[in-house]
Amino acid sequence: MARIAGVNIPTNKRVIVSLQYIHGIGSTKAKEICERVNIPSGRRVAELTDAEVLQIREAIDRDYMVEGDLRREVAIHIKRLMDLGCYRGLRHRRQLPVRGQRTHTNARTRKGKAKPIAGKKK
Repeated sequence: MARIAGVNIPTNKRVIVSLQYIHGIGSTKAKEICERVNIPSGRRVAELTDAEVLQIREAIDRDYMVEGDLRREVAIHIKRLMDLGCYRGLRHRRQLPVRGQRTHTNARTRKGKAKPIAGKKK
């Protein structure tokens, strides 16, 4: 099992797919990394040599922000919005949808389990 950026990536999958297990790397960035390191798209992780794994690891460390650093930066951006008191920051603070979705119905994932209100029958 190859370990890249602190994540154990699956060995039986193709390299492009298994790189996507790293937070901050999607399909486009995975393809870029494989092109940069000259790894064919059909290659599996189990077929990689130690040198190729090392090249992938160095390319990710050098060019991309992933995992802990990325999570920390996103948290800092959200905290900044909350400190500013802008609309998006207030929505984050109240744990409501941030991007304009309706909340009269739906939004249960963000708002949590529905709380019953006494005497609300009609």
